[in-house]
Amino acid sequence: MKTQKTVQHKVASPLVNMGPIKLRQPLPIQGIENVDPFLLLHHYGPYAISEFNNPFDLGPHPHRGFEPITLLFKGEQLHRDSLGNEMVVKAGGVQWTTAGRGIIHAEAPTKEFVKKGGELEGIQLWLNLPAKDKMIPPNYQHLEDEQIPKVFSEDKKVQLNIVAGTQSGENGLIKTQTEVNVFTAIAQENGHIKIEFPENHQSLIYLLEGEILVNNSEVLKKGENQMITFNQDGNFIEFESKKQSNLLILSGAPIKEKVTQYGPYVMNTQTEILEAMRDFQQGKMGHLY
Repeated sequence: MKTQKTVQHKVASPLVNMGPIKLRQPLPIQGIENVDPFLLLHHYGPYAISEFNNPFDLGPHPHRGFEPITLLFKGEQLHRDSLGNEMVVKAGGVQWTTAGRGIIHAEAPTKEFVKKGGELEGIQLWLNLPAKDKMIPPNYQHLEDEQIPKVFSEDKKVQLNIVAGTQSGENGLIKTQTEVNVFTAIAQENGHIKIEFPENHQSLIYLLEGEILVNNSEVLKKGENQMITFNQDGNFIEFESKKQSNLLILSGAPIKEKVTQYGPYVMNTQTEILEAMRDFQQGKMGHLY
């Protein structure tokens, strides 16, 4: 029997300072440490990028023990990493980095984009890896918008982009280490869609832009509450858009392991964090200049 997942938390998406930039951080937030296996959600932009204003230039930095994922909604970014990858991700595209035992990467708007100017907006998502996979070889996957399978609501007013996981018989092309669904959605006014998730999954819906009614009861609106997390019950969620809206929809099988995090490293123990710092200093995560 199909039953609706019940709402667990409804939260705003407050602005936080990250060095020279301000971005929205709905996860973690007071009362929600994580939505296991998702550890962090940063919504950056829209920033007006130009030769006079380019705050989002992240130089080379390391990661270990999880998967940093970028979903780009506006603009374009250049990704470079210690595996030798150099890719431009454009609006609608995704870069999925599996840090594993260690990777160094850098992200910044492309020189061409800075020169012509425009808006940059995206989501940075941290997806945990189970202890058994934390030291796997690092990997990088890149999808352009046209490579991402699309599913449409019955009324054709909601486009669901299947980045990873499965929905309505369509499978995302990202190879994942754990059981997760990562979808983005573009909803026209009065669009309605039902999305099915396994009952055991932790799940959330995040609104980047617009206004929606979730499960016929809860409203998400830009600048007010922007994220809802759901209980591990039921096997679907649904929403109706009150105006043109952009969304991120996530679900995953919880890993249920202790998380020890320090800066760009996500491990299970303090000792493993110290090892990560030492390995980075000794050049064991590779090099990027």
